[in-house]
Amino acid sequence: MLKRLLPHPLLSVFLLLIWLLLNNTVAMGHVVLGAGLAVLIPFLTVGFWPERVCVQRPWVLLKFLAVVLWDIVVANLNVAALILGSTRKLQPAFMVLELDIRSPLGVSLLANTISLTPGTVSCEVSADRRQLLVHALHVTDVEASIREMKQRYEQPLIEVLREC
Repeated sequence: MLKRLLPHPLLSVFLLLIWLLLNNTVAMGHVVLGAGLAVLIPFLTVGFWPERVCVQRPWVLLKFLAVVLWDIVVANLNVAALILGSTRKLQPAFMVLELDIRSPLGVSLLANTISLTPGTVSCEVSADRRQLLVHALHVTDVEASIREMKQRYEQPLIEVLREC
């Protein structure tokens, strides 16, 4: 019964927290309204989730989030320096990232994580979800960049996202 009412409990908690942060209050009315939305939205959208995902290692997830936030800050500074400097020094490149992650949610999170980092954007996922085409504003070593994306982003997602 509880699984039918809360098909995605982590999403519900996340929605409640986001609601309270956006409203910048923990007033009882907002807590009740946020909790209602946090239960209702996953319940109504359960048909759109093709797979049920469980977070296996929450500490790895927290470390992943910290790495992504750090990379966003560092990439912003790097991109600012590149843009303000001579654009003739830029070495843009397309890279094909061979994917080890198989879940649709994992591929989506990986592509979005790469696009969130300034200077890189995910362009296309192959039809079989085995490759991700990534464009980078400045790349000196394509292989090293691919290894870094796989180590910093893909590997933690593989560890964290397991089907229930």
